[in-house]
Amino acid sequence: MSYPLAAPAPAAPPHTGGLLLLVDGTAGLLTVAAVGIALLLFLIIKVRLQPFVALLAVSIAVGLLAGLSVTELFGTVQRSDAVSTIESGMGGILGHVAIIIGLGTMLGAVLEVSGGAEVLASRLLALFGERRAPLAMGLTGLIFGIPVFFDVGIFVLAPIVYAAAKRSGRSILLYCLPLLAGLSMTHAFLPPHPGPVAAAGLLHVDLGWVILMGVVCGIPAVLAAWAYSAWIGRRIFVAVPQDMVEAAADAKQAVLQEQRASGVEPREEPVPLGTVLAIIGTPLILILAATFSSIALDPSTGRSVVEFFGHPFVALTIALLLAYYLLGIRRGWSRKSLETVSTASLKPIGNILLVVGAGGVFGAVLKASGVAQALSDTFHDVGLPVIVLSYLISVVLRVAQGSATVAIVTTAGIVAPLLSEGHHSQAFTALVIMAISAGSIFASHVNDGGFWMVAKYFGISERDTLRTWTVLESVLSLAGFVVAAVVSVFVG
Repeated sequence: MSYPLAAPAPAAPPHTGGLLLLVDGTAGLLTVAAVGIALLLFLIIKVRLQPFVALLAVSIAVGLLAGLSVTELFGTVQRSDAVSTIESGMGGILGHVAIIIGLGTMLGAVLEVSGGAEVLASRLLALFGERRAPLAMGLTGLIFGIPVFFDVGIFVLAPIVYAAAKRSGRSILLYCLPLLAGLSMTHAFLPPHPGPVAAAGLLHVDLGWVILMGVVCGIPAVLAAWAYSAWIGRRIFVAVPQDMVEAAADAKQAVLQEQRASGVEPREEPVPLGTVLAIIGTPLILILAATFSSIALDPSTGRSVVEFFGHPFVALTIALLLAYYLLGIRRGWSRKSLETVSTASLKPIGNILLVVGAGGVFGAVLKASGVAQALSDTFHDVGLPVIVLSYLISVVLRVAQGSATVAIVTTAGIVAPLLSEGHHSQAFTALVIMAISAGSIFASHVNDGGFWMVAKYFGISERDTLRTWTVLESVLSLAGFVVAAVVSVFVG
């Protein structure tokens, strides 16, 4: 079976009544698209404008240049019921994404503060033994990375990496790189992380399919990354950074004091490993069950029940309530402490949600102005498979400006019309999301905050970080994309 291509569609009708009508026809709209992307990169890279502001400004500029009227862009004060492109784009994506990211973030915070990561790592280290400690660290990153953000995972698990590397006397790369591969894979490919959730919302894909294809593409990718980690870790020696070991100890004490101040009194006995795994696995299983029931079962009361509990909003709420009880209340937490931990966890996600929302605005403007259709027609004429184009666009945007989230939401807005006109299956569209997500982690370098976090936390020089972490991310990216492209041949 050949790769599906976007089906051609009639060009969008010309806009009338716009503030500016500087372009006409496909060539003019493509010029607007090129100028818009170039302006976006310039504002983020050179001007250092916050990505949310940059995306919003570029969306407005593209809309006006392509002929959208002020009313179409912003609505009108005379008619409160008038639907503006900006409001519909922002609200359409955040109505889906904000709840999932918010619930997932609170779930990760409870798992983090309760000591779930330490329990997971210590049990796996004991199970695999000293010789296979790097594999244990990789599995820790893979499992714990599902509910927590990448940077939080590094902060929580770095002290365990220090201890394992110091005990063995070997390069810290042997332990940190497998961990980073697991954290990065889950962050790029699996909900409830912002990237795949945002892409699912923009491309209207059921999260169950995103989870399934994330596992299908992510597992081979992380295995390839672990193989590279073992190879490079034996060739480059990096000592355990003593200053970071001391800083981690101080940070742990500060966290304990903060927990006590908020009413959380840490207990001596560790959290049961089965409890941690059950809480992490519950939403994934419920969402997948709902996805498969919609395929395998005829409409019935039983199917409706499964789909209810498997809706992402419900599934994540159940998992969060389980965490509240099993990791919090049953272990002596007060209700106030649960509220404090949950509220504090939501503070860092404001920027993420605004960037995702602005990405939704960008996609809505591209569609309303006809730019997206012009891009769709042009990409169809080029003849490249949609999944390849998605990956390449995401790679270019990632390498140019560094932010994975910006790369994902911008790419999703560009390729959305290629998918909407082609009548592709949910499974295929989920694979396109995997290609976009894979492209968004390619070649992390000096314009990516994750590059500096890895270098500083693990005491790696900039040169060695490029030789190790940057290559590791590229291996993850390429392997994930190759699997997505191969599987798409059979499900397209």
